Amino acid sequence: MNVSTKTRKSQHLAMIAIIAGVFFAADDQTVVVTIIPRMMTDLNVGVTELNQVSWTITGYLLGYVAVMPVMGRLSDIFGRRNIYIMGMLIFMFGSVGTAMTASMYWLTDSETLRNSYFHGPLDYIVNATTTVEWVVVTRIIQSIGAGALVPVSIAMVADIYPTGKRAMAMGLIGAAAEMGAVVGPVWGGMVTKFLDWQWVFWLNLPVAIIVLLGICLSFPDGKRIKGNIDYVGATMVAGALCLITLGCSSLGESSSYIYIYFTLGIACIVGYPFLAARISNPIIPLVLFRNTEFVASNIVNILYGASLMIALVTIPLMANTILMKSPMEGGLILSRLTIAIPIGAVLGGILIKNLDRRIPSIVALVMCGSALLLMQYWDQNIKDPLMSIHLIIAGLGFGLIIAPVTLTAVNSGGETMRGATAGIITTSRFIGMTLGISAIAAWGSGRFKNLLLGVEVPMLTAGETTTQMSTRLDEFQSSITGIGVSIFSDFYQTAGIICILAIFPCIFMKSESASY
Repeated sequence: MNVSTKTRKSQHLAMIAIIAGVFFAADDQTVVVTIIPRMMTDLNVGVTELNQVSWTITGYLLGYVAVMPVMGRLSDIFGRRNIYIMGMLIFMFGSVGTAMTASMYWLTDSETLRNSYFHGPLDYIVNATTTVEWVVVTRIIQSIGAGALVPVSIAMVADIYPTGKRAMAMGLIGAAAEMGAVVGPVWGGMVTKFLDWQWVFWLNLPVAIIVLLGICLSFPDGKRIKGNIDYVGATMVAGALCLITLGCSSLGESSSYIYIYFTLGIACIVGYPFLAARISNPIIPLVLFRNTEFVASNIVNILYGASLMIALVTIPLMANTILMKSPMEGGLILSRLTIAIPIGAVLGGILIKNLDRRIPSIVALVMCGSALLLMQYWDQNIKDPLMSIHLIIAGLGFGLIIAPVTLTAVNSGGETMRGATAGIITTSRFIGMTLGISAIAAWGSGRFKNLLLGVEVPMLTAGETTTQMSTRLDEFQSSITGIGVSIFSDFYQTAGIICILAIFPCIFMKSESASY
């Protein structure tokens, strides 16, 4: 076997492990959606305390977003493989912690252990693992590990493949991330059908071990850059991302904390450049933001993330409330879009091998924007095949843009800043998604209240017949449905306009194909 064949086999093995790791991290981001009811039962959490359980999702998002740019840069300093292994071990540790929830009673059931010196600490462990706070903390630990895997994986792909062969690999990474997010809720539902929900997290361990073995056997230690770690900068960046995310997720609530979150978050953002200018090796190199292609690709990614999240939330919500579909049927309607995304991601990787990266990017945004603008005309009478056509076109567009945008950002930083660029481009998408969901939550609530002011709730009046009352109730229901259709129409229109606006920064992305 010649050296070239060995190298290709090593690249393919590394790529399989990297794809599995990205899929894995994305899967755990959404898997809790279907296990929350079981989790609430085990922790004795009532419906009125649902906001506490929601932190298992919010906490994961915070940790996930906060560490991405930091871990990406650390991989430049300490080596991709080392940071990847560290991230996976942290993820495994968090998984074990979550899996221990409400399942450690055997520690105090044993008479031997109960009468031992360790009785007090064991009682503390058992009590701690039966609280929502335990789940939130262990999920945050998981997210820190998972947040390291995604940007480091992108940088690893750029390390093992030369420039001309990265396009397809980036498309596969994007497809793996999207498929993981889609499969997560389904996987959670399948596991809990046959086993306790804790097994969702126990089963992470064998998969993680296999992925780690694949990385250790196939990925070289790689080059590193010399320099000290910017601890203060890392804290400021992570803090800013956490605070801004918390502020966005609190929009629409009457809480004074919103102003505190945004004030402190903006202070960290404004203060960071002054710190970075005074040190030789900042955690986020400011020189990147002087690169037009890098800035343009991140702006596109923020707008893309906002539009995607608006679509992901609005479609099932409209299916449940306007089309009167069950939650499962609403999920199946959404799946026409989500399944098309990874297909589009692979196509994007193929197309940019020989095309100017801006061409598939602009085509993708036109596809998304056009489909979403057509979806603003959906009402209670929308049916297939028109519904499916719109959803599939939007999904293909959302997938098609992943590879060109990611590749433009990663290539713009050069070899010494590959991890940093991968971390920032990944983070920008999640910032967009957070802004998207926060905006529609705040704006949608206010818009619904304003539209509802003009609708009179029917009350039975003296001398009114049952038939007359029934007619007025039908008219009232029709008005409410009309209000709902109007709000969802605004959401789709907004998402479509955001996609069209993203075409402008897209023009400033690198014009050369991936094969240059």
